[in-house]
Amino acid sequence: MSKISKRSAIVMPTVAEDKAITAAAKADPYARPLTPKQLQAMVPMKAVRGRPKSENKKLLVSVRYSPEVVAYFKSTGEGWQSRMDGVLQQYVARQSRRA
Repeated sequence: MSKISKRSAIVMPTVAEDKAITAAAKADPYARPLTPKQLQAMVPMKAVRGRPKSENKKLLVSVRYSPEVVAYFKSTGEGWQSRMDGVLQQYVARQSRRA
């Protein structure tokens, strides 16, 4: 036996009702339609939300460190992952100069 949806059907306005709604909206000074320039300037909300995209993208990797190394960096407080990254960047820079 099939289940029948209990949602009410959407009833679209008739042409006359639609014209009356449009006329009322146009007569309302606080409900002015957007100009083509305003429509062009609109951006999807998805593009605005969240953190700004970084130019210096980082890669997500899974790495295993010795417990002593992790304990030391964690003991330095919040932001320890960034400090660890900084130490590794310094190492890479030194190694690059040697080559």
